[in-house]
Amino acid sequence: MGIVGLIIVGAAAGFLATRLMGVETGVVQTVLLGIAGALIGAVVIRMVLMITGLLGGLIGAVLGAMLLVWLWKLIGERG
Repeated sequence: MGIVGLIIVGAAAGFLATRLMGVETGVVQTVLLGIAGALIGAVVIRMVLMITGLLGGLIGAVLGAMLLVWLWKLIGERG
C-alpha cells in the first residue's frame, strides 16, 4: 500500500474509530490516529489472522485506531 493509500485508509479508519469510541478530535489527530492504527492493525491482522487485501487492512486499521483512541481516553482521564 502506498503513502496515499495509507493516508486514505488511515483517515477512514480514524474517522470510524473516533466515532465508534465517542471521541471528538480534529482532522489532523483523526488522520494520525488512523494511520498509526492502520500500521498497528495491519501487522496484527496479517500476523494473527492472515487476512490480506483492502477489507482486511481496513478492519485492522479500524481496530488499531480504536485501540489508540481507547488508550488516549484512558490517559486523558488521568490528567
